[in-house]
Amino acid sequence: GGIIDLRISQRAKGVPRSGIREMFDMAPKYKNVISLGIGEPGFPTPEHIVEAGAKALYEGHTKYTPNAGISDLRKAIAERASLDGLSVDQQNVIVTTGAGEAILLALLSTVDPGDEVLLPDPAWPNYFGQVALSGAQLKFVKTYDHDHFHLKAEAIKKAVGERTRAIIINSPSNPTGAVLSEEELEDISRIILSHNLVVISDETYSNILFDGRKHTSIASLPDMTDHTIVVNSFSKTYAMTGWRVGYAIGPSDVISQMAKLQESVSSCVNAAAQQACLAALKGPQDCVEEMVKGYRERRDLLLSGLAELPGIDCLMPEGSFYAFPNITKFGLSSKEFALMLLEKAQVVVVPGTAFGEGGEGYLRVSFCGSIESIKEALSRLQNLLR
Repeated sequence: GGIIDLRISQRAKGVPRSGIREMFDMAPKYKNVISLGIGEPGFPTPEHIVEAGAKALYEGHTKYTPNAGISDLRKAIAERASLDGLSVDQQNVIVTTGAGEAILLALLSTVDPGDEVLLPDPAWPNYFGQVALSGAQLKFVKTYDHDHFHLKAEAIKKAVGERTRAIIINSPSNPTGAVLSEEELEDISRIILSHNLVVISDETYSNILFDGRKHTSIASLPDMTDHTIVVNSFSKTYAMTGWRVGYAIGPSDVISQMAKLQESVSSCVNAAAQQACLAALKGPQDCVEEMVKGYRERRDLLLSGLAELPGIDCLMPEGSFYAFPNITKFGLSSKEFALMLLEKAQVVVVPGTAFGEGGEGYLRVSFCGSIESIKEALSRLQNLLR
């Protein structure tokens, strides 16, 4: 018999299910599926990183670490941040279970129930759940195709109300591939400062940039260090999604609160995985360049393939490994179109509406898998749409 009367909390009910996972979970019903749905690098974790993780286990790195992470890794992260123009030390760093936990802990440490958090629309769906768990209210700031989906200072200014406490920004963006310029971030920072807001800057894709673009962290701009919690991850840069290690960099008083909360959530991040991440930061970086070169090749392959398909328009992704094609000419909703691709071509993509209302009429297509899978998906799409 089922459990009788075990009441589900309003909090749990109030957290939306990720529209990315929804498609992912439907796929196994179909044979011979190609997934361009999930942001999972097709490359293996570089060998020297795997070796460091295995060696760490054999060397006895099997115990608890400090809540905020091992000192060597926090130092290495602080050193790496200096490349982005941040002058921080290990007191400003916490190691977390992926970028997701970093964002949740950052919200739990800076916003109260009833506060308002601004979010670009479209945006990564996990933010919706993280804001819901924090008890804050979500308010969307629309971004538009004609701006290449760049978040505009003007739009933020209009959205700020008296209960607005924080904003999450994400550049390079998942799902749109938008990369904000230094000028755009300067405009945004002026609004942050004039309204005394907290910025959670999700920079998970900061290494995955195309066409000579440079990454600017909003935290490096004048007076922004004290207003910004930078979130990053080893997952995408080093193809370590399953290792589950991310980090946050911010004012030391916020970081110490986040470390205190981490004690209640997970105590600390897996000890051996932290050693592997140390090897990732300290070791050769050519593996990262190789992978980014691979993503650029895949991007160009996908975009030229999409350009040949009747009725599909797609902006060139500036960073990250996602394309965000417009499919409005077909007269189907994003969800209908995604289901049609799954049923008739066995290709998994994510409907744009998984990322917010602003995603209606779009699909998110991931190009981080194998070249073969992208070619095969394109040929299936061609057959279907012709």
